[in-house]
Amino acid sequence: MPDDYLDQELPLEAKSSVILFSLLIALLFNLLPLQEIILLLRPDFVAITLLYWSIHHPQRIGMSLAFIAGLVMDVSNSSILGQHALAYCVITFFGMILHRRLRLFNVFKQAPQIFWVLLIAQFAVFLTGLLGGTYFPDWYYFFPSITGALLWPVISFLLSIPQKPKSDPNEL
Repeated sequence: MPDDYLDQELPLEAKSSVILFSLLIALLFNLLPLQEIILLLRPDFVAITLLYWSIHHPQRIGMSLAFIAGLVMDVSNSSILGQHALAYCVITFFGMILHRRLRLFNVFKQAPQIFWVLLIAQFAVFLTGLLGGTYFPDWYYFFPSITGALLWPVISFLLSIPQKPKSDPNEL
């Protein structure tokens, strides 16, 4: 068992409002108009947020929330309806399956495993787009999985802030 696992604080239970607010902020980050080179590197923030909540609070998030978030992304991107919904359900499934294993490691050791989950989800979007007859993307289509894994420690830290126990000022 890793040594840093024993030093972790127990997080508070996440409220549904915090989860929905974080998904809304992630959706806004996904919809930001950016330059083309930055768009090639921008990770799917909704996918990363769904993955975080399905790892840290699998009882609070389900496939229905992932499916609805995917449909919202499909409508906002004008993509094939159900394309992101399938990918987000895959992400939620892997997050729920791997949550006990991933929580044993710190965020830097989680990042390579997060990369593979994001890559599988991006491959699901790629396959549904290919079968739906949309364009065939270039080789740099899978870059957001790399940047998503690199940003995992930062996003994980930001999403864990509302769950940190409040310090008691009367305690030594």
